[in-house]
Amino acid sequence: MSAHNKTETEKLPTERVQKSNGHKLTSNQDTKKSVADFVTDAIIEKLEAGCIPWRKPWNGSANAPRNLITKKPYRGINAFILGCSSFASPWFATFKQIQEKGGNIKKGAKSIPVVFWNIKEVIDRETGDDKNVPILKYYRVFSLDDVEGIENPAEEEATRDFNPIEEAELIIANMPQCPEIKTGQAKAYYSPALDYVNMPKSELFHSDEEYYSTLFHELAHSTGHSSRLNRSTVTKSAHFGSGEYSKEELIAEMGASFLNAEAGIVSATLDNSAAYIQGWISVLKSKDNRGLVIQTAAAAQKAADFILKRGEV
Repeated sequence: MSAHNKTETEKLPTERVQKSNGHKLTSNQDTKKSVADFVTDAIIEKLEAGCIPWRKPWNGSANAPRNLITKKPYRGINAFILGCSSFASPWFATFKQIQEKGGNIKKGAKSIPVVFWNIKEVIDRETGDDKNVPILKYYRVFSLDDVEGIENPAEEEATRDFNPIEEAELIIANMPQCPEIKTGQAKAYYSPALDYVNMPKSELFHSDEEYYSTLFHELAHSTGHSSRLNRSTVTKSAHFGSGEYSKEELIAEMGASFLNAEAGIVSATLDNSAAYIQGWISVLKSKDNRGLVIQTAAAAQKAADFILKRGEV
């Protein structure tokens, strides 16, 4: 995941609303485009904030965002938007659902929109016949993290036995100025502002090798912190898809590949890393930044050397 800070979903523009089944819905006068535009903006915002959904080598099903009352997981774009939020709890509910369960929303809490299709029966102006028209609407939900008086439901996680890899553990234990490694959320990311790495629990990964490969990726990001190598691709904000953003992702993944080799982790993660690296190189090449690939490889080696306490840093 990107090293850049995550942001919260912004509020939708003020619109006329109507009540339906306790949810706050957009007015029938709202167009599909207005909601679709918002969803698109939300996706872009999450991508810019570093939530890259196609890189997820761990089992996220146990922590998939779901509704507190129905217990059903959200699907499609809703799963993406809610899954990229910074909440530790996977449970969400509407204001009315929270009230009915006896909970109270914390002061300053922000809701997140959930979109859905609603079928409306209208009269065809040309034929005079009735027809069904799909209308895109939304309602708002709150994370249970922002609710008092309601406990998180007990949930059994789909886990497997984790067997630490000694060589990888030694690399992590011996890293100079190693940032704090937390497991509060089922997400992998590095926070430059707070200088810590968050990782899903090791038991959730499909394999031990993928756990370490992901952790090495985030630790490589952390070497760019101002207190370590002071890399501009980490210390300065960069938008998703930009040359600087792509360069930092490439540094982290190449650095992770170098560390994997040091720990004897190759075959299980090589294909994934190769595809990931190829994608970011394509972005760099498309922007006529071919020279950056050479610079990036050098920066990745420097990041790995820092973690391994090897050479000049």
